[in-house]
Amino acid sequence: MEAGIVGLPNVGKSTTFNALTAAGALAANYPFATIEPNVGVVPVPDDRLERIHAHIETDKVVPAALRLVDIAGIVKGASKGEGLGNKFLSHIRNVDAIVHVVRCFEDDDITHVDGAVDPIRDIETIETELLLADMQAVEGALDKSRRAAKSGDKAAKARVALLEKATALLDDAKPLRLLDLTDDEKKEAKAFGFLTAKPILYVCNIDEDALPDGAGNAHVQKVRDRASAEDGQVVTVCAKLESELAELEGDDKNEMLEAVGLTEPALDSLARAAYKLLGLQSYFTAGKTEIRAWTTPIGATGPQAAGVIHTDFEKGYIRAEVYSVEDLEQHKSEKAIREAGKLRVEGKDYVMQDGDVCHFLFNV
Repeated sequence: MEAGIVGLPNVGKSTTFNALTAAGALAANYPFATIEPNVGVVPVPDDRLERIHAHIETDKVVPAALRLVDIAGIVKGASKGEGLGNKFLSHIRNVDAIVHVVRCFEDDDITHVDGAVDPIRDIETIETELLLADMQAVEGALDKSRRAAKSGDKAAKARVALLEKATALLDDAKPLRLLDLTDDEKKEAKAFGFLTAKPILYVCNIDEDALPDGAGNAHVQKVRDRASAEDGQVVTVCAKLESELAELEGDDKNEMLEAVGLTEPALDSLARAAYKLLGLQSYFTAGKTEIRAWTTPIGATGPQAAGVIHTDFEKGYIRAEVYSVEDLEQHKSEKAIREAGKLRVEGKDYVMQDGDVCHFLFNV
């Protein structure tokens, strides 16, 4: 699953992407420094991996990963093709969630496309273009569905009802992620790929003076108020500092973190927040070869989780032996967990829980 990083030009979008992925995407002080989307894979920090490793010897530890796409900056009129509008909209349509970088710092040396820093105006610029694009998509789909519904097609009638709900919300200039939908309607809506229906994470790019969490920064507070009203989330990042931290290791990194009042790079919390935003969770496998975090959607069953490792595991799934990281810390070994009767045996209907440590039994 992918999250797309969006934002106006010169808000620190590509700098944030570079620091997250160490991918070396071009970050420059002019509009449209990013034209084609850059793609990077970001490890999702999880202290449970090392907690498992403390009790199980292994050759390597492998964290879960998240795909991030750095998408071209957007300007007013994008929904009508202005700037890189059509290309931008097609790229964002292909991702599962939106990470919206918003400038919340003042710096006369970094040009703002609208002349002054105003994060709410910036958010509304992009939100408006996404709303307009969705309006065009809904209008076209609604006409087609209404024609099909006249023949008595039940699926078409249900589609009309969904699209009419969407139209009413868009007419109020509200994003489609606020729609109250049934499970069937959610599946139908996802198939349309509506831009404003995608979950959103706002990343407030602050300066070092506002560290560690942007408290006291009026721009950040405005973004938090906006997010709370539209079912969004907020994290704060000093992209300039994070790009410097990404080049350091060990004591040097820890000293810089301590100097600015951070206990970990802010990008770690950003990666975890984006992972959660996508509705993902991790389970673990642990053995001599590796300890690894595997990614599943929240609500995945045992067979579906096993299929993430290999499709044969899902096809031939028999059962899973499951325990928790806390069980391992209490009993110190898998053998002791088994002897204490804490090793659970779960069948095909088991719904995976975040943090499960599993051994899958299967027959192909």
